Amino acid sequence: MSNALATLPPAIVQPLRQAQGFFQQPAVKRALPLVAIVSLIAAAALAWMMIAQPPQRVLFPNLGDADKAAVSEALSAANIASDFDQSGALTVAEDDYHRARMLLASQDLPKAAPGGYAILDELPMGVSRAVEGERLRQARETELARSIGEIDAVIDARVHLATPEASVFVRDSARPSASVIVRLEPGRTLSDNQVRSITNLVAGSVPGMKTDDVTIVDQMGALLSSKDSQTGTGAGDARIDYQRRVEDKFRLQLSKLLTPLVGAGNFSAEVQADVDLDEQQATRETYDKSGVIRAEQGNWQSPQAPAGQAPGGIPGALSNTPPAAATLTNPNNPATQPGAGNSTAAGKASEEYARTYDLGKEVSVSRQAPGAIKRLSIAVLLREPAGSKPRTAAEIRQITELVRAAMGYSAARQDQVTVISRPFSAEVTEADKVAWYDAAWVPMAARNGTALVIALLVLFVGIRPIVRSLSKKKGEDKPDAAMALPAADGTRTAASAMLDADGKPMPPPAPDAAPAAPVSIEMLQGARSYDERIGMVRGFTRDNPTRAALAVRDMIKDGAQ
Repeated sequence: MSNALATLPPAIVQPLRQAQGFFQQPAVKRALPLVAIVSLIAAAALAWMMIAQPPQRVLFPNLGDADKAAVSEALSAANIASDFDQSGALTVAEDDYHRARMLLASQDLPKAAPGGYAILDELPMGVSRAVEGERLRQARETELARSIGEIDAVIDARVHLATPEASVFVRDSARPSASVIVRLEPGRTLSDNQVRSITNLVAGSVPGMKTDDVTIVDQMGALLSSKDSQTGTGAGDARIDYQRRVEDKFRLQLSKLLTPLVGAGNFSAEVQADVDLDEQQATRETYDKSGVIRAEQGNWQSPQAPAGQAPGGIPGALSNTPPAAATLTNPNNPATQPGAGNSTAAGKASEEYARTYDLGKEVSVSRQAPGAIKRLSIAVLLREPAGSKPRTAAEIRQITELVRAAMGYSAARQDQVTVISRPFSAEVTEADKVAWYDAAWVPMAARNGTALVIALLVLFVGIRPIVRSLSKKKGEDKPDAAMALPAADGTRTAASAMLDADGKPMPPPAPDAAPAAPVSIEMLQGARSYDERIGMVRGFTRDNPTRAALAVRDMIKDGAQ
């Protein structure tokens, strides 16, 4: 050690020598094992706390202080540990995250933030028109973002509105536009209907904005709003989407029907729906052959009066008209009948009419909306039970009838339903099984096992060697104290065994070994080194045990006085 310090600069040697001297003190030497044990225990406890504690997860970002207090109080009442990270966000353990979210949702926490229009109440007096317009736009963006965030798959949203200044010139007028960015739940997506709903919501909230001026993207930067309807591909996509929704509806019905019967994962069903997506419109006109009179125009002439009868009486007064001339009538003589042989007496009336006829007309317009199912093809594969008898034909027939009843089977449409039972492939069966390392208890067992291993390493690698060294030193001190004490019969016992320069017991001399030369006081005084003097003292004690014992006794007495 001294040779190593000699090679160092003097500025470093002095502090090192002081530190070495400090640690060479007897009190410090005795306290070092205890300090080492306490340090190891503290390190083990710290490692246990760091490993045994599960990772934390932010419960709700950007919470207000009032909401944080309410949420923390609700979690404490439910015995769910919570903490705050360096940014002030409320965090819970990863294992308690979903349970805490459901608990807070049942208690309607956190409370809804104040509406965006609340910032308008904070406008000071005398603000300019530009500042007022910006505040109004900001309030509108906040309200739209909160409305979009109410959708199930959306965590939060941000809305940016671009509203140009109003101009009195038509050619300088510009339409407003909007950009929306939505942050979705992990593993969730927005359907086309939801995207169109958001587009119409934003466009309907800003005067003069059209749906084509709204752009929607998600947190990954994917464009959700498209203009396929303008290029002509939107109609085809809508048809494919409608057919897919029809097939998904039937698959869901099959899943609800077969899951209680055969169990989840024990069947596979596929549906092919031939949907009539053609829109038909027809117009029909029919006419009535007989027709009806629409207009009539003409005149009618009455018969002339008989000859020799002059008109009389007051014109226009029928009461003064003279009666007609009387005639004798003989029923037996046809010649005397009125009008017989006297055709000129009565005369004949004439008429002239112009009539217009309308034929009957019927206009019928029929429109057949698309979406009618022309044919259904359903295939169901059942997993054959392992280690049991296969399903009988009667069971397959019953399941087939159930599927037909649930799907609305129609023989007129030539629907087809096929149900078979076969063993599944081994790859599919193994894929359905959850690996043991993916179980929920594995992370907890790994944390606890790692902490236990660390504690055992500290115990056996750190504490146990120190305890053994301390017990060894205590055991070695006893032979040194009784090193020179002879036995009652004048011989040396096992306790008086000699030790070498390193403190290790020396083997007893062989019986036939030559006796060592006696050691005198002059030889002890003329020793050249400390090790040589120790060896001579041991030899003197071996040769003169009685004198050595008397010397030790005198030293003990002097120390007691």
